[in-house]
Amino acid sequence: MNTIPTWRLAGDWFDICSCNIPCPCEFAQAPTNNTCLGMLVWHVREGHFGDVRLDGFNLLAIGGFEGNIWAGAKTRLGLFIDERADERQRQALQSIFGGQAGGWPAGFFATIGDFRGVEFVPISFEIADDLAYWQAEVPGRIKGRAEALTGPTPPPGKRVQTINPPGSEVGPGQIATWGRSDDAEGEGFGFRFTAMSSRTPSGFIACPLSCVRERAPLRRQAHDSVL
Repeated sequence: MNTIPTWRLAGDWFDICSCNIPCPCEFAQAPTNNTCLGMLVWHVREGHFGDVRLDGFNLLAIGGFEGNIWAGAKTRLGLFIDERADERQRQALQSIFGGQAGGWPAGFFATIGDFRGVEFVPISFEIADDLAYWQAEVPGRIKGRAEALTGPTPPPGKRVQTINPPGSEVGPGQIATWGRSDDAEGEGFGFRFTAMSSRTPSGFIACPLSCVRERAPLRRQAHDSVL
């Protein structure tokens, strides 16, 4: 019997989806028009799986679902993993994000009813230190960018945020920073989406990522809606 080593991830996460702003899924409700399609992106600033270092790697998933995933609905999802990872690092990342290593990722993976596999590809990731924007890309296949939500009343330099959102994809105890996107498109694993198909600009959430074997809270999260 294989023993799961001690592991930890810390970094950033965001998603861009087809829901209106604010995304109902982040509040543990059914998505806009009961259907959600979009991308989720993780950047590991620091991490390890036993003695395997995972610093600096990016992951990107595309998927969709109907209904409320927090009330039993199942998702369809495919996962892209940073091609820079060597064989041991690839196995570690698949164990964590595939749910085999426990922690919060195992709970999230349990919502997936149709897992469409893994591809190893180049993935770029960027998030502003002041949370003004987030972006990620699989060159030639998928891209997504969002900018922090703003308006006439937030104080200068302050972000529109939700504390302890009840439906965060990256676990409990989050601070979600809201944004909007009209620059997102991609294709893979049988999914195809484009910002031009949106009814309104996408909602976006950015969160910190902090996962450990026992539990998986986050530190900085971002979320977008409507592709």
